[in-house]
Amino acid sequence: MGRILTERDIESAVRGGSVYAAGGGGWADHGRMLGAAALRLGKPELVAIDELDPDAIIATAAAIGAPAGTTAWEMQGIDYVKAAKLLAEALGQPIAGFMVGQNGRSSTLNGWLPAVALGAKVVDAVGDIRAHPTGDMGSIGLAGSPEPTIQTAVGGNRAENRYIELVVRGATAKVSPILRTASDMSGGFIASCRAPVKASYVATHAALGGISLALTLGEAIIAAEPNGGTAVIDAVCRTAGGAILAAGVVTAKSVIYTKEAFDIGTITVGAGAQAATLHVMNEYMAVEDADGRRLATFPDVITTLDASGEPLSVGQVTVGMQVAVLHVPKSVIPIGAGVLDASVYPPVERAMGIEIARYALSA
Repeated sequence: MGRILTERDIESAVRGGSVYAAGGGGWADHGRMLGAAALRLGKPELVAIDELDPDAIIATAAAIGAPAGTTAWEMQGIDYVKAAKLLAEALGQPIAGFMVGQNGRSSTLNGWLPAVALGAKVVDAVGDIRAHPTGDMGSIGLAGSPEPTIQTAVGGNRAENRYIELVVRGATAKVSPILRTASDMSGGFIASCRAPVKASYVATHAALGGISLALTLGEAIIAAEPNGGTAVIDAVCRTAGGAILAAGVVTAKSVIYTKEAFDIGTITVGAGAQAATLHVMNEYMAVEDADGRRLATFPDVITTLDASGEPLSVGQVTVGMQVAVLHVPKSVIPIGAGVLDASVYPPVERAMGIEIARYALSA
């Protein structure tokens, strides 16, 4: 049976989503705003995919951009609703449920407000359990499809006349870069609604139960907090199925914002033989030891935590800060079809200058 999402669930979704954000995944306060707006408007209901008609239309509610805080973005709750309405109008039929492309600080809650506004359900499914840099990675296997689809984007910095509304049709891989360009033009962060498919497709291609995973993790974090940072980190590791891969002082950071709306670079934790290098493309995509050996690679969950157990975004990490690097191997999380699609990796590997696909696609 479905679960009515409550005020308590907002904080659990933000806190658990912040771990799965893997250094990206939006803004915690933005997530709280989305959840609160949804609850003011109605009663968002989280349902498993098998609770919906197999032919019902499910769309992905998402935010596109670089969340490290280097740009003057503006995105309001109404932008998610308008993006969903534009998609429904273009599609010519109602949307029964909204899933999200990834978990994250705010992205775990991206479907709540449009679901309430359009009388739909919040679907307990995600394109990817953790946050990722490109929409194709969360596109549940549609990135390489020649079939035309519809994607919408809404939002922008109003004071700078950057507000944009966009409806595009075409093959996913061809139109996704258009939305990323719109994100950059809007100020760096924009609401989108895309990839309308039947529930039966979601059932076989999405990472099912992804919202519940974030909620459960968030509940464990909140319960552990009165016992201090070590207890929180232990709870995160135990609940998420991970371990601390490296810990130490941040000794170097080189991350730049690109015109493609990506934050790309590296962060180094520790020094000498104990140093670990985190490779960033909006999120943490790989970790290497001091000898260049790969320790973790997307779609593993890779997250920096401070001494209190608070997950830190790439933008929050500064040189001199003490951090622990959480690693949750891909073997313990549901994997969506977008992550297993070889076509999504070449653009990321080119931008980062490292190998990802060989690790991501291996057993």
